[in-house]
Amino acid sequence: MLHFTASEFHRRQAGLEAALAKRHLDGILLFAPESHYWLTGYDTFGFCFFQCLVIGGSEPVLLTRSADRHQARITSRIRDIRIWVDHETADPSRDLLEILTDLGLVGKRLGIETNTHGLTGMSCQRVYGHLEGTVHLVEASDLVPSLRLVKSDEEMVYVRKAAALADDALDAALECCVPGTDEGEILAAMQSVIFRGGGDYPGNEFIIGSGESAMLVRYAAGNRSLSANDQLNLEWAGVYRRYHVAMMRTVVIGTPQPGHKTMHTAATEALLACEEQLRPGICMEDVYATHCRILEHRNMGSMRLNACGYALGARFTPTWMEPQMFRAGAKTVIRPGMVFFLHMILLDSEQQIAMCPGRTSLVTDSGSECLSRHRLELLIR
Repeated sequence: MLHFTASEFHRRQAGLEAALAKRHLDGILLFAPESHYWLTGYDTFGFCFFQCLVIGGSEPVLLTRSADRHQARITSRIRDIRIWVDHETADPSRDLLEILTDLGLVGKRLGIETNTHGLTGMSCQRVYGHLEGTVHLVEASDLVPSLRLVKSDEEMVYVRKAAALADDALDAALECCVPGTDEGEILAAMQSVIFRGGGDYPGNEFIIGSGESAMLVRYAAGNRSLSANDQLNLEWAGVYRRYHVAMMRTVVIGTPQPGHKTMHTAATEALLACEEQLRPGICMEDVYATHCRILEHRNMGSMRLNACGYALGARFTPTWMEPQMFRAGAKTVIRPGMVFFLHMILLDSEQQIAMCPGRTSLVTDSGSECLSRHRLELLIR
């Protein structure tokens, strides 16, 4: 079930080793499922329990539960799989210490990923408690995510497939956008198209909200039916081999309010300007500044958010967002091969009107390439 060639995995391993050497690290303790997947192909939601991929010996060593033994053997190139045993007083960080001793890593400088949903606060405390004085742990949560930012040719095959699925999902949603349709039917149509196209579950729920709930930018339980004059906010992602391509659109049902049109004009102008800025050598904060400048000029600064997008890649629950975001002070330098989702979210709290166009682009040597076949016209149904 490996989704990449041996040469691709060897390239990633070499990149990681070079990054470790640059930071004078003898190895790294990887807890993020995205890191496991990128480096070895290991694909599981078992990271909700303790599991660690140890890099520093002759080959990667995975510490996990028995339920994921075959998951690792079938989905990854990991051969050394160690099992910690479930019981009431289980503390797998003790097993981790034994592995480090076996690998001759005692006394070494090891990076550690802590900024991940794959390592709970309790588990992190136990890891530091057992390893203190045995190894020197160095915070390195940014190391693998920075390596994953630039997509290879093999990865881009999956990114483009995810983009096609995202477009298909919008087509399916628009067919359902008539008065009386329940939001659940729209979600079902969108996710059905993705699954039928060979896609995967998304890293987080699709965002859907109509009427007053169109002001939400998170999923909330409880569906409603579209009225004759309504607004529907959608944020979703096409997903293929865990790679996400996100989109966001506001659909007007019936007659648009004047605010819908003026907000759409401003948001579209900002999105196109940000995409124009999306080129090699520019910092992410510069793209965010463009978003702010245009919306402030349109007197809509109070309606915008404090971020206007983020990097995308292969992600696991609970979010498809990469840590690199378009916000103030974001120093990440944009390079060819990076994939970004830009959203221009405008929320008029007084009028209860939303307008949120967003789409994903690939950074090329000369600029950016929009990955969606859909245009940015105001969607009215």
